[in-house]
Amino acid sequence: MLFVVLGCSVAFALLAVEVIHRLVRRFTHSGKMYRPGQLFGALLAAQISLSVYPIDAPAALHALGIALILAGAWLLAALISTLVDISLSRIRTDVTDNRHARRVHTQITLVRRLTLVIIGVLAVGAILMTFPGARAIGSTVLASAAVIGAVAALAAQSLLGNVISGMQIAFSDAVRLDDVVVVEGEWGRVEDITLTYVVLHLWDDRRLVLPTSYFLKTPFENWTRTQSALLGTVELDLDWTVPVEAMRQEMRSMLEGSDLWDGRVSVLQVTEAVHGFVRLRALVSAADAGKLWDLRCLVREHLVDWVQRQHGGALPQVRTRAVTGAKRQQPTSDQHTDARVFGESVDGALREQAFAGPKQ
Repeated sequence: MLFVVLGCSVAFALLAVEVIHRLVRRFTHSGKMYRPGQLFGALLAAQISLSVYPIDAPAALHALGIALILAGAWLLAALISTLVDISLSRIRTDVTDNRHARRVHTQITLVRRLTLVIIGVLAVGAILMTFPGARAIGSTVLASAAVIGAVAALAAQSLLGNVISGMQIAFSDAVRLDDVVVVEGEWGRVEDITLTYVVLHLWDDRRLVLPTSYFLKTPFENWTRTQSALLGTVELDLDWTVPVEAMRQEMRSMLEGSDLWDGRVSVLQVTEAVHGFVRLRALVSAADAGKLWDLRCLVREHLVDWVQRQHGGALPQVRTRAVTGAKRQQPTSDQHTDARVFGESVDGALREQAFAGPKQ
């Protein structure tokens, strides 16, 4: 009779789980709770059946209780993960200005991980409490809790520091998922944030893993802290004959025909004009870091090509002048100065006479 009741209760529980799963799947499109729900439902049905028809098998009942605790923890973790996935799916990050969305994603992800850790710790504690010996040891452990806590804190101070740093990062908004950052001279996006470390997806598909405490102790660049839009520069050294205004109009025309430009900033300025070159700096803007990099390369290539085709004389040049006429007189032992050190002007000739004496 016991096995009949046990089999019927388990079958009924599995049927109920199947119905609930189909209803949940229709609204959430998630199947994370199906397997843990089946296990928990079957164990719960068995526990209820054995409470109605008890058996003299304490070891089996104890094992069933432990299995029920583990299945309940698994189901609760799956439920939390499902709720988090539903929440995150409604907060889109594939938009231009996704700063708030990335902040919420970071906070929810870290809170979920912390909650799963707490569920695991509680499940282990509940299992230990099912052993009579653990209860007896508990009084001794509580008596020395201060000492154990101090030792544990000293041994795991680095781990605990990273965990605390992870929570600070989540709610201080210093760095978020998908943020563009420059760390240790490397440019990349924040791919993952855990309670103890942060994973950066670098531009060349490498991964840089850093402890969370790094971002609270070391300065780093966050290019998307307040918004995704950025400014970038392109610098060119050209000859003094370069037509700056024509080059400015050409760059503007090129930007207006490119979908990489966000239409905010288009500036071309002469930032230096010394020695044999003129330095021009182009300042452009784009919606995000990836587009800005491509736009800077495009502007540089276009302006170089335009100068080569339209104004070849404006390319960087080094001018020299050949000196013709009689061969220069070699300086005597008491005359070691070339007149051209002072130039060929009247003032230069006077300074030459004052310095080297009158010509013979």
